[in-house]
Amino acid sequence: MHQYPLSLSFKMIAISPQIRVTDAADRLVMYIKQKAFKLREDVTIFSDEQQQFPLLHIKADRIIDFAATYTIRDTAERVLGAVKGQGMRSLWRTNFAVLDAAGNAIGNIVEDNPWVKVADGLVNEIPLVGWVAGLFINPAYTATLHGRPALHLVKKPSMLERHFTITNSGDLSESDEQLLLASVVMMLLLIRGRG
Repeated sequence: MHQYPLSLSFKMIAISPQIRVTDAADRLVMYIKQKAFKLREDVTIFSDEQQQFPLLHIKADRIIDFAATYTIRDTAERVLGAVKGQGMRSLWRTNFAVLDAAGNAIGNIVEDNPWVKVADGLVNEIPLVGWVAGLFINPAYTATLHGRPALHLVKKPSMLERHFTITNSGDLSESDEQLLLASVVMMLLLIRGRG
């Protein structure tokens, strides 16, 4: 188990997005560098910035799709679970299902306030104002597991980088925590252009 709160950060303007996740003691927990120009998402989560020690591997089941399933595997290629975009249900409120290794829905990641998405969409269309919007429009997401809140993700005010704080709101097993954190990271990679 990690020491919460966790801090997650990534640069907004980058060809190959990189995400750093650190714990409360500022120790690196996860490092992700997304490959640029991939039609089918294929992400490896590492424990180090040199990318020598892989932790997890996430791969999409299809090429660029609003409702793709992203399978999460450990280093032995065992399926831990998956995160699945909810297609049309995500138009109003960001919504991803968290699945177990058998493909059963066991949780979800949902945007707390859909009006933040609306405001972000409107403001980002205004030149220069959209760039500054990152200081004021700060979405939050709740990850649930087995019907109970487990993780809460809140964006912190920022302009060029995106910073999030992840707090733990429930008792999680190590495997559940690993699955949920990987799901949250994949969700952020998919929606990173927003707030």
